[in-house]
Amino acid sequence: MAKKKKDVPIPGQQSLFDFIKESEAQKEVTPVPGSFNISNQLRAELSEGLRKSGLSRYEVAGRMSELMDTEITKSQLDSWTAESKEYHRFPAEYLPAFCAATGHKEPLRIMARLVQCHLLESEEALLAELGRIDQAKRDLLKQEKVVRDLIERYTGKEAG
Repeated sequence: MAKKKKDVPIPGQQSLFDFIKESEAQKEVTPVPGSFNISNQLRAELSEGLRKSGLSRYEVAGRMSELMDTEITKSQLDSWTAESKEYHRFPAEYLPAFCAATGHKEPLRIMARLVQCHLLESEEALLAELGRIDQAKRDLLKQEKVVRDLIERYTGKEAG
């Protein structure tokens, strides 16, 4: 008999319980003025993504340019991440290309959390979909029971 694989937590991955607790806490929070100003946080995460990618800024710019089919330069990356360049904003339409080029998705998570959403990746998304399917099956079983009970009440016979 095959042994069941034990669930081993992945470092840095939230447990489902923590995920639900965080979701509930966020629903109760009303955004305060200025709370969506994520300029410094986004700059920091873009810089972190560049650092962690192991690629040069030229390589990241090249990969983004290819993905976007528009020229993105190292100088632009430098401006978007420099704290001293307050008015040089990273265009949101470049974010998917940046995340794909660097493998760093935290900037997307920052934006998603602001609107009470979560970014699920690969296996997490599949597990969430499986949970949705399981819930739909439970709901259908409840509906089936109600219909069978009604049939039994009206006919006096057990349904099916």
